[in-house]
Amino acid sequence: MAALELRALAGIPEILPGDDLASILQTALRENDIELQPGDLLVVAQKIVSKAENRFLDLRSLNPSARAIELANNIGKEASFVEAVLRESSEVVRTAPNTLITRHRAGYVMANAGIDRSNVPGDEHTVLLLPEDCDASAARLRTQFPKPAPGIVISDSFGRPWREGVVNVALGVAGVVALIDRRGGVDRHGRTLQVTQIALADAIAAAAGIVMGETTEGTPVVWIRGLAEHVTEYDLGSTSLLRPRTHDLFK
Repeated sequence: MAALELRALAGIPEILPGDDLASILQTALRENDIELQPGDLLVVAQKIVSKAENRFLDLRSLNPSARAIELANNIGKEASFVEAVLRESSEVVRTAPNTLITRHRAGYVMANAGIDRSNVPGDEHTVLLLPEDCDASAARLRTQFPKPAPGIVISDSFGRPWREGVVNVALGVAGVVALIDRRGGVDRHGRTLQVTQIALADAIAAAAGIVMGETTEGTPVVWIRGLAEHVTEYDLGSTSLLRPRTHDLFK
């Protein structure tokens, strides 16, 4: 494998609804003296994709349901916020004081259906939803680049069962192998690999998260070079990373 290079792109402005994100990223690449080569990747924070797609929501526009009010009272969150989470989710997985874990309608199991207030302009009533379809957003963004178009990973920070802290994972993938299946191969001792699958897109997102930052850095895009063998026109998107519900041992 070639040496891996990662660089957070400086100079990304505050993204507004309707902004041409591909054009903004291409300008940032030029200003950072980066000329895209075949096999390059861009990891893009979900938040700026959602902003460009105008996924803002004013919680005052919602009329909380009886279920939302009951859940809100049980966990100590505001009813309108819980209503927004329920509308973005297909299932409530777990609740606890100040905690609401749901299965997002796209299949991700996550806190609050990914709805966020941090680094979101507006008052306390304004929240930001995930894109309608993160894979579609990644694919659309990729097609707006001239050839050679970079692979695109849309990332977001996730908590993990049995582990403290958050780490970036891939919510949307275009032009990148998301999951490498090594089952059927052999290890260094000739033993057949039974279960080894590598969540490459998540690993890419996590690596980018180190240089992207999580708070006030203002660098929501990371350029990566050195993974050209995994950039492809025949990706399966991020859905290959979702464990089938039939394999969920902890539900």
